[in-house]
Amino acid sequence: MEAANHVEKVRINPGNFSDAKAFKIREYTDTQYNEEIARIEERFTPLVLKLKRLGRALRIGTNHGSLSDRILNRYGDSPEGMVESALEFVRICERNGYHDIILSMKASNPKIMIAAYRLLAARMAVENMDYPFHLGVTEAGDGEDGRIKSAVGIGALLEDGIGDTLRVSLTEEPEREIPVARRLAAPYNNRAPTCFLGPTNTNPTTCRCLFHRASLSTETPERPITGATTKTRRTVREVRVGAIPLGGSHPPRALTRLDPATADPAALLTILEQRLKSGRGIPPEIVEWSIGSSEDLHRLENFRKTLRFETSRLGFLARVGEPDHFDRALDLADGIALPPNGLEGTIDAAKACAKSGKSLWLFAETLEDLLNAGRSALAHTPNVVFALENTDVSRLLHQARTAVALPWVNEAKIPFHIVAPWTADEESSLLAAAILAGALLADGIGDSLTLCTDLGVDRELELTANILQGAGVRVTKAEFVSCPSCGRTLFDLQSTTDRIKKKTGHLINIKIAIMGCIVNGPGEMADADFGYVGGGPGKINLYVGKECVEKGLPADEADERLVALIKEHGKWKEPR
Repeated sequence: MEAANHVEKVRINPGNFSDAKAFKIREYTDTQYNEEIARIEERFTPLVLKLKRLGRALRIGTNHGSLSDRILNRYGDSPEGMVESALEFVRICERNGYHDIILSMKASNPKIMIAAYRLLAARMAVENMDYPFHLGVTEAGDGEDGRIKSAVGIGALLEDGIGDTLRVSLTEEPEREIPVARRLAAPYNNRAPTCFLGPTNTNPTTCRCLFHRASLSTETPERPITGATTKTRRTVREVRVGAIPLGGSHPPRALTRLDPATADPAALLTILEQRLKSGRGIPPEIVEWSIGSSEDLHRLENFRKTLRFETSRLGFLARVGEPDHFDRALDLADGIALPPNGLEGTIDAAKACAKSGKSLWLFAETLEDLLNAGRSALAHTPNVVFALENTDVSRLLHQARTAVALPWVNEAKIPFHIVAPWTADEESSLLAAAILAGALLADGIGDSLTLCTDLGVDRELELTANILQGAGVRVTKAEFVSCPSCGRTLFDLQSTTDRIKKKTGHLINIKIAIMGCIVNGPGEMADADFGYVGGGPGKINLYVGKECVEKGLPADEADERLVALIKEHGKWKEPR
């Protein structure tokens, strides 16, 4: 109420505007639930009327980790609960004739965040609401991981035509967030409202694109819509590339491109052994080898002979440009990657792959070429993988969505390989790759990933692993949820985060939240295993899940006590 006198926009969190966060377990009858809504309306209406009188705007900002007990008990800790939490407050605004509203659905998990915004857009369309959205992945962390998670969540929604303002939250100096936000927004600043079939209405209930039509539930408006969120992973057949199974129940695979002229088997073997020994990151899995000459075939043969003892841990995919090299490439490799070279050539390749039991990967720049080649190949072998490849990330994304929305593609259960282009601008390329892969993986699309970098195999695999983890589909290291600096922070977030990462970063499949204060702490640690939260000046509270198990620890003791907690819960391993 006081802030409204001084600023142009205020933000409230529906989860704690008039609710204490007690995390009590109780059931609400319809009568009790409605009584709670009436209590909220009584307290909220004076602010609404003041904002209306002064001409101020309001952001109703739901956070995944700070839903009210009332919402949690009726909807669970879910995107549906996040959406309903906001809409309760929007309806109060509308009953008072106030409409200067912007909405946000932030979460530290990009998949939850994407789901909540998409569902909110669908629900608003049904209820004839039309308010702008503010996008953000909250508590994204720092460095490369923070940028990847932000790009996955924000970029996927911008590609859907959802989003009007955005904030990148990094555990870094605040001014470092702005360049990242600008890079994320840049491709969309001058773009007309678009879906992947061309300019169209961005309202998901009337859009003619296959993705939006497939995303929306057919439930009646009287019932909550549960569609238009993230998807479960597509059901695809298992295809093998030598020792590496792809699709089926297997995690998305990393595909590494090697230059035949410079590929070093000893270096690849070293990386493979290091990753397998440490258990961190993704080891080389599928190697793509371009065949443009007889010399390339000879190099592939020698390369495989050198690595003959590692064939149980690697798959080789030969990318054949000339038909004359096909037969020999098929002998030497575990699968064939083929650009469209006419339907007759595709049919011949499919027949040869079917006879040898090897997979056929079809690469194309356009969706039309890919679908034509795919129909021809499927008539002769089921072991087909689709891939689209060009430099336009948005086109790649939306054409991939179109492809998997086609009934015959889904009936054939064709795996999809994601190819992310790369430029000399490494940060922009990383953000674009995270948008492409993250958006598709959030939709359940994608069974393998290539980053077309020139950074070397080790760095390329590291980036691939980071993107897959940021998209929430393959965990290969510890994950840290840490908030950005603000006036409420009770310790130096950057140095503390760095210190805890050094002590626990060798762990795998564990999530640790590092939160500056108790205002956001318990909530934003919604799905973290352990929490390290500022409880007062020089004091730290430690959490296991949402339960505070150590309160008011001196800061100089908290690090070691956190390690002890991890050990007590059986999640500690000594560094290798």
